[in-house]
Amino acid sequence: MPHVCFPSPLSKGLPALTSFDLTTLGWDDTFAAELPAGSVPGKIARVHSSGAVVIVDGQERHIEFSSRITLPCVGDWVAVHDGTIVTVLPRRTALVRGGVAEDSLSQTLASNVDVIFVVEPSSIEGRRGDPNLGRIERLLALAWESGATPVVLLTKSDLVGERIGEIVSAVMGAAPGVDVHPVCSVTGDGVDIVASYLGVGRTAVLVGPSGAGKSTLVNALAGVDVMETQQVRASDGRGRHTTVHRELLVLPRGGLIIDTPGIRRVSLSGDGGEGLEAVFTDIEELAGQCRFDDCGHTGEPDCAVLEAIESGELPQRRLDSWFKLNREAEWVASRTDARLRQERGRRWKVIHKEMRRSGRHRP
Repeated sequence: MPHVCFPSPLSKGLPALTSFDLTTLGWDDTFAAELPAGSVPGKIARVHSSGAVVIVDGQERHIEFSSRITLPCVGDWVAVHDGTIVTVLPRRTALVRGGVAEDSLSQTLASNVDVIFVVEPSSIEGRRGDPNLGRIERLLALAWESGATPVVLLTKSDLVGERIGEIVSAVMGAAPGVDVHPVCSVTGDGVDIVASYLGVGRTAVLVGPSGAGKSTLVNALAGVDVMETQQVRASDGRGRHTTVHRELLVLPRGGLIIDTPGIRRVSLSGDGGEGLEAVFTDIEELAGQCRFDDCGHTGEPDCAVLEAIESGELPQRRLDSWFKLNREAEWVASRTDARLRQERGRRWKVIHKEMRRSGRHRP
């Protein structure tokens, strides 16, 4: 197994590390089997327009891409030959968001990650505001699609006092099957729990809005200020984009973490099917109890989903979010499938007509 010496991890002022093998960065026999003969492995730490910062041969190097390769992203393992990135090795997991515009392409935000931390502030300085459950659901759909394990982190938990239990319960309702942890990076509460998801060879990525405290959490995990931080604006509670590019850091106590710029708008990628099913397992289970297999949950008789809303078991907001994200996922898929586009148009016309007839508001 190749060994590297990493004197200054990503030049961020972290304590010097002793010599270690590439398994510390997540390298294993599966990746080794894909490495072309005559090349050496490298780990992408940052990507720039002209190339990438790569951890290779025991140091950080800026290396240009070969014109014939797939554009790498942070977290990729690559093959380096004669000072050039010649191949991006197959990705084990990939966090991908869809394009926002009609003609825009999807974008891989990070690859080969084991854990995706969906970071949402418990509250926002300057104004009262609970976590955005719809945003959490959207990011969890992307996380489940990636193949990595999603975890929700509620930062700035010190700002809500005793309400944190109520807030955690509300978020758990929007994140079935997902661990939810309150965290305060300033006091250190919950930081050890976050660190427990990492360890030697494991990589996590932080995703969430600006001002959620992602960079502050990275600093707490590193034990030293490696990322610049700023306060949110008191006027509207919005965060400033402190992190302007995705960046991989090696943590002193083991593991790697990728910080990302704040996401203000993120679209689903692909058909979103498996990810949405995982996020809305409660609705999927109820749908299996409906009288009709093709129940649209808009007014059909013996609809278990609508009965759950009437009884208070299922919040109306949850069903509205399910409608919205499924409609968006179908739209993304229909952009490249004319038949599916026509079918989608017909189906949503029927749904909207039934909703108007029944007096239910549009999702």
